[in-house]
Amino acid sequence: MSKETAFYPRLKAMTDEWMDLFGYWAPTVVTDTEEEYHAVRETAGLMDFTMLRKVDIEGEGAQDFVNSIVTRDVSKLTPGHIAYGALTDEDGKMVDDCTSMLRSPSQIRFCGANDRDYEIFSEKAPGSITVREFTDAMPHLCLQGPKSREMLQGLANQDLSNEAFPYYTFREDVEIAGIPVFMTRLGYTAELGYELWVDRERALELWDALIEHTEPQGMKVIGMVALDLFRIEGGFIIGGIEYDPTVSPFECGLGWSVDFGKGDFQGREALERDKDATQLRLTSVVLERGGDEASGGEIFVDGEEVGLVTQAVESPYLEGKTLGLAKIRKDFLEVGRAIDVQIGDEQVRGELVTHPVYDKERRRAKES
Repeated sequence: MSKETAFYPRLKAMTDEWMDLFGYWAPTVVTDTEEEYHAVRETAGLMDFTMLRKVDIEGEGAQDFVNSIVTRDVSKLTPGHIAYGALTDEDGKMVDDCTSMLRSPSQIRFCGANDRDYEIFSEKAPGSITVREFTDAMPHLCLQGPKSREMLQGLANQDLSNEAFPYYTFREDVEIAGIPVFMTRLGYTAELGYELWVDRERALELWDALIEHTEPQGMKVIGMVALDLFRIEGGFIIGGIEYDPTVSPFECGLGWSVDFGKGDFQGREALERDKDATQLRLTSVVLERGGDEASGGEIFVDGEEVGLVTQAVESPYLEGKTLGLAKIRKDFLEVGRAIDVQIGDEQVRGELVTHPVYDKERRRAKES
């Protein structure tokens, strides 16, 4: 049964359109998807991301312990910095895509979207390390868009400039409207953006303060339909669509995060095997038509099946053209290659395009 987040009472007053996302109720559309999309691309959008699982791992050797589980080399992290990557099982298959945040060598804050994360850390933690799951105790919001910093700075007690608060870092000394938050600078839209984690008791107070301050500046509350547009244009993956427990990080676009230069870690031997053996690679495709109906469609080149579309949308950035994330056999991976995608009883023409389509170098998120 889907759970309600701390922000549900406010969102319930705004929409009757809901879906289950990782076991929690999430709004599909709040006002209008087109309005929500343009708000994030031009001003800012607010979304409830409480459903992401939060785990604190603390004790002597916590940094080394997490490094023995995830694919990234988190031993390279310095306090205040974040590493994104994969958590795999012993067979090198995806459990989650996740972030590890170094508070100190004995304190790591971990965020993903799968209950197995907590189970894995709990089962493998030595006696010197405690593992605490606190997803519901600290709900969080994302404010994303080119004016997100400007909007938040008017409520913040600290400097939020690019120099003071760089991309993929976090701050624990920020108050927004006098409310203490754990604040990260990252997101899922390929725009400048921030996450605001807050004690549950003050969640609605934070919501109300943000709404009051940012709505007059053009902010819109965002639903998950708009979020699909951002993630597909920006090339971001999600569990259950781009990967499941049968998929290698090399197949779903996270091969770059597997660091064989560090010591042993969970799934290493299998990942060394899969690096060359895994045939599919993540990319983007543009089709002549199809929209959402192209999702799941098999991809053919000269009559040979070579992959599939994981999810497709009508992309506002591409003026309504059908854009999809797709998995293609690596020997066919070439920008400009003509493809055919099976949609129902017909095949629709398309091509492989530069991946991701929107702001490939992440300059808007990194340098704004």
